[in-house]
Amino acid sequence: MSETSDMSPCIYLSRVMHKRLAPVSHRFVYRVFSFYLDLDRIDDLDRRLRLFSRNRWNLFSFWDRDHGPRDGSPLRPWIDNLLSRAGIKPDSLKVSLLCFPRLLGYAFNPLSIWFCRSAPGELRAVIYEVRNTFGEHHHYVFRVQSANSDEPLEHSCAKQMYVSPFIDEEATYHFRLHPPGEKLVIQIREYEGTDEVLIATQIGERAPLSDGWLARLLIIHPFMTSKVIAGIHWQAFRLWRRGVEFHSHTPAEAASVSLPGKEIEQYEEASSA
Repeated sequence: MSETSDMSPCIYLSRVMHKRLAPVSHRFVYRVFSFYLDLDRIDDLDRRLRLFSRNRWNLFSFWDRDHGPRDGSPLRPWIDNLLSRAGIKPDSLKVSLLCFPRLLGYAFNPLSIWFCRSAPGELRAVIYEVRNTFGEHHHYVFRVQSANSDEPLEHSCAKQMYVSPFIDEEATYHFRLHPPGEKLVIQIREYEGTDEVLIATQIGERAPLSDGWLARLLIIHPFMTSKVIAGIHWQAFRLWRRGVEFHSHTPAEAASVSLPGKEIEQYEEASSA
């Protein structure tokens, strides 16, 4: 099994960069850390680590209600149902999630990514879970027909939910990533029509998910998760001060999942059946 298919839980120490290209140039970089979790082994981490818990308060924690349907129900049945509706057999698939943890009881995840693999470690699906500051979320489900570990995965789709007040909703996402291994490399390019308006990247290195590392992160980044939401509003304020056009919030539709391309209609029909 190649390093890119390693599912063992870990931490990624990363830099997140956003570069606004139009109508003004605007760039910022933040240091963050993410957890990479095997969905079926999170309880094992709860038992092994003193500083991490699942669905209960701790210095670091993972709560089921922060992802998926966000109602606190178990995540494995939800994602199995989602994959089945997408025409992907969930039987024996291993599911990993890349996300920010709760730190001191708080987290905000603008983007979480689900990786669904067969038993030998071959990717079958990637799900991008996007959340905005209005509490809305949307899941973009992509089948992976064949994954060469030496080449990045590339996915494109129409934006389906209001995220930034400074980017039109009629936009397009272009995702490019390598499955997590020793390094984490994620790139998102956003277009309004044919005009590229934003480049966002997250580049990180792997570290073990241990109490020692968690204690270290608590000292180095004690307010990382709070910084994420504060940074979003601070950068928005800076863009507003520079006169960038403001787009009012349009509430998301009830459906929170889409299959980009032709399959989206099939999914909506299955959902309403």
